[in-house]
Amino acid sequence: MLQYTIRGENLEVTDSIKDYVEKKVGKLERYFDNPPSSEVHVNLSVYNDEQTIEVTIPMKNLLLRAEEHNTDLYAAIDLVVDKLERQIRKHKTKVNRKFRQEGAPKHVFAELEREAQQEQLKEEESSDFDIQIVKTKRFDLKPMDSEEAALQMDMLGHNFYVFTNANTDETNIVYKRRDGRYGLIET
Repeated sequence: MLQYTIRGENLEVTDSIKDYVEKKVGKLERYFDNPPSSEVHVNLSVYNDEQTIEVTIPMKNLLLRAEEHNTDLYAAIDLVVDKLERQIRKHKTKVNRKFRQEGAPKHVFAELEREAQQEQLKEEESSDFDIQIVKTKRFDLKPMDSEEAALQMDMLGHNFYVFTNANTDETNIVYKRRDGRYGLIET
């Protein structure tokens, strides 16, 4: 059973918005043999007449996350659910392919053969299905604070920067958000 945490930023989360989010995201449960008991984190925000929805569903062995922007909040909700469905189908195809190769009889996800076959045809046509790492970089992590890391990132023209936090001595990542502000990921 999915449990929802819905937050609004510059936006009041009304009962109708909450019900719509729960109804749409709840449809994802049909992709699983046993619906996962997971918490769904939903962030709704408005900046300059642009509605943004971010949905994160942490599950065992899989993290589903999608973000969409639109001038209409309900359209953004529909688009983000479509993205999450594509992620689930893609993962389902990979998992089932792996199990078939290993000879395991059980499929993790519920059978949605028609949709899975259609999605598989699309994925076979597109070459971006297989992830290929084309470059590897190695570098020493310099101890610094998050503000210095953000400055280094901007100086290099990157949208993220990995560093050792001088205060905690742990590996952290600063990144540039779509709204132009910065985020920090602590490991």
